[in-house]
Amino acid sequence: MRYVDEAGGRLVPDATRGLAHLARAAGALPTALATARTLDWPGWQNRVLGDIHFAHGDMDQAAPCYTAARAEAEQHGNLGEQAIAQAHIAPTCAFTAPDRTDDEITLAQQLLAGLDQRATALTAQVAVLARDAWTLSDLEGARVLRAEIDAADITAVQAVLELALVIHHPVTASEDQLTRCIALNSGDDYGYYNDIAHFMAGLPLPQASSAGWIDGEVAPRQRWRHLVTVRQGRRG
Repeated sequence: MRYVDEAGGRLVPDATRGLAHLARAAGALPTALATARTLDWPGWQNRVLGDIHFAHGDMDQAAPCYTAARAEAEQHGNLGEQAIAQAHIAPTCAFTAPDRTDDEITLAQQLLAGLDQRATALTAQVAVLARDAWTLSDLEGARVLRAEIDAADITAVQAVLELALVIHHPVTASEDQLTRCIALNSGDDYGYYNDIAHFMAGLPLPQASSAGWIDGEVAPRQRWRHLVTVRQGRRG
C-alpha cells in the first residue's frame, strides 16, 4: 500500500485509505488521523474519520462524519458506500441514543438490499444488539452472531460486537460475563478495544496501554464510561 501510495496514480486513494485502516487497527491512532486528513471523497475521508472518532468514544464527531460520508456517496451514485456509511451510523446511534436507532437500522437494511456486502450486513446486525444491549435477557442471539462474525473472520466487526456486549454487562452488573468479554477484546488487531472495555467497565488497565490515543487516555475513558452510566440511569 505504501508503494502504491508513493508511486501515484488512480489507486492512491485506496492505498492511502488502507494505510489509515492499518494504523487504526494497530492502535496508531494519531497516524491514522494524519493519514485520513490527506484523503478526500475518492478515499472516503469522512467514513475513515468517523471510525477514528468512534474508537475514541466521540460519537458527537463520529455520527456527523458517517452522515457526511453517506451524503457524498449518494451524490456520487455509489450505493455500496452509502450502505457502508449508513451501517456505521446505526451502531454509533445505538451506543448513544438507542431509542432513536430503529430508523437508522431500517435504512441500513434497505440500502443493503440486493448488495453482496457481508461485513456491512453484520455491522447492521451488531447495531441491533447494541441498541438492545442493556435489556437483553437471553444472549443466545449474541452467541449466534458472534459465531457468524468469527466464521467470516471480520476483525473490525468482531471488536464492535464485543463492545456491544461489554456495554450490556456493566449495566446489568454481570461481572463474570464482563470479564469474558474483556478477554475477547485482547487480540493483536484492534487490541486497544481491550482498553475500551476497561474504560466502559470503570476498571483500571492491567498494564500501560499500547494505543496512541489522540487526546490522551483520560478523554476516551470518560466518554466510554459515560455511555454505560447513561444506560444504567435509563435502566433504573
